[in-house]
Amino acid sequence: MPEGDTIHSAARRVGAALVDKEIVSIETPQPRHLVDRWPQRLAGRGVRSVDARGKHLFVRFEGDLTLHSHLRMGGMWGVYRRGERWRRSPRRAWLVIRTPEHEVVQFDGPVLELMTDGRTRFDQRIAGLGPDLLTDGFDERRFLRRLREDDPTRPIGDALLDQRTIAGIGNIWRSEACFHAGVDPHRRLRDVSDHEVLRAVRAIRPLMRRSAEGKGYDEDMWVYHRAGRPCRTLIASGGIGDDNRTAYWCPGCQR
Repeated sequence: MPEGDTIHSAARRVGAALVDKEIVSIETPQPRHLVDRWPQRLAGRGVRSVDARGKHLFVRFEGDLTLHSHLRMGGMWGVYRRGERWRRSPRRAWLVIRTPEHEVVQFDGPVLELMTDGRTRFDQRIAGLGPDLLTDGFDERRFLRRLREDDPTRPIGDALLDQRTIAGIGNIWRSEACFHAGVDPHRRLRDVSDHEVLRAVRAIRPLMRRSAEGKGYDEDMWVYHRAGRPCRTLIASGGIGDDNRTAYWCPGCQR
């Protein structure tokens, strides 16, 4: 699943291509959107901003209308020069926005909807999100408060994936956060101190922000997808939480 840094990076690229640019056409190739009449409803409206919150992306048009996207596991935003070959098949496109210079395409996006700006503020899927780790004003106290309201027997490696507690962290960065804090991801919340939790998120925040700026992150990976490779001991992997998503940790460094 694309994580917060990927979505913030996509918002930056999509915004550069669309904000204050002439919108030549909007297409919704998937049959499920034909009755929504988005091309007609958005005709003549410019894009005033593109932003992200956690794993959600918003393309905000003039006149109080916003396209809301969540890519879930396999979706992608692509930005291409006109005439450039797309990285995925056109049959997988859900939305195509064309300007004189660019084509902005959302592929395989299971959540794509047009809503008012007001709804983006009050819809519980969005309003219920925890603080976004990538924003300038990330609120550590609010994050800790939400974390401590959670089930104290929940593993820390599972709790960090809960977007209601902290928005933007996914499987990659929860593994790296626990490694940097020296905390086994299976450890229960009641056994993890506030100091350890803050050390975890403070370690990955600059790495995620650098990734969101398009500078990559592979060189920053210590444990993710390195199961069986050496650290102090061989890096381990296994499922955690109700979703049983695979986490990575070093049994020697993380206790």
